[in-house]
Amino acid sequence: MKVFVAGATGAMGKQLVPRLVAAGHRVVGTTRSEAKEGALWDLGATPMVVDALDPDQVADAVARAQPDVIVHELTSIAGLDIRHFDRDFAMTNRLRTEGTDHLLSAGRAVGVERFVAQSYTSWPYARTGGAVKREDDPLDPTPAREMRDSMAAIRHLEAAVLGADWTTGIVLRYGGFYGPGTSLTPGGEQFEMVRKRKFPVVGNGAGVWSFVHIADAAEATVAAVEHGKRGIYNVVDDDPAAVAEWLPALARAIGAPAPWRVPRFVGRLLAGESGAVMMTEMRGASNAKAKRELGWEPRHPSWREGFAA
Repeated sequence: MKVFVAGATGAMGKQLVPRLVAAGHRVVGTTRSEAKEGALWDLGATPMVVDALDPDQVADAVARAQPDVIVHELTSIAGLDIRHFDRDFAMTNRLRTEGTDHLLSAGRAVGVERFVAQSYTSWPYARTGGAVKREDDPLDPTPAREMRDSMAAIRHLEAAVLGADWTTGIVLRYGGFYGPGTSLTPGGEQFEMVRKRKFPVVGNGAGVWSFVHIADAAEATVAAVEHGKRGIYNVVDDDPAAVAEWLPALARAIGAPAPWRVPRFVGRLLAGESGAVMMTEMRGASNAKAKRELGWEPRHPSWREGFAA
């Protein structure tokens, strides 16, 4: 098949493109920068320089590529200041709204067979009920004030993709990435925060996070491209865990001091309500559906071994 990967030079794109090529697919990958065209050639893709927020450029690129599948991996995160969550995700939110709409419009014009889009799991799920959520569980109706725009963008993306009745719309709710090119790798922002003891356990640390190694997420995406059915899939490892468990374990794995522990009200002052929610109320996710329907098994079944590696 011919696969159009929007956002091919990001952390996910760098993992996904060579896997698609190795599986025998012809890949066209987009980048915003002419300087990155060579990197895409090296990965085995045909590069296209595209401004994903320009509908005419997107329409022209997709028309020239004539893909069977579009994969939407567009993000642009300006740092990780959880206190100002929506501010730092403002461009990503535009890519999840305007960018999604442009890609869907272009895809419909050429009749793509599948449309696969990146979403996110854990913090968007409702903070009630069990600690581990399935795809049919509701999203949070009352997100923290600093996360409302980001939640609206996720809802827009998912509704638009699943509502495209002219193609097979697939939404992949990825867990927290770690591994090459992510913020949880040596030199990455979250990694350095833990190393410098700037990432405390807030309150009871009962917020449950689901992680996935970036390479495993790419493998699941290839499976979705090849035989995914319409719907939502949580792409996470087998081991959702509370902050109070995984954060000290990560510190030990990288030889950092144990994280500080601060009361919830202090965490709220430092990281805003969004940070307090993520540390104390967030829900994890089940990967049972992805394993069952995509035939996918994470090679890093737990963050425990993955962090250590």
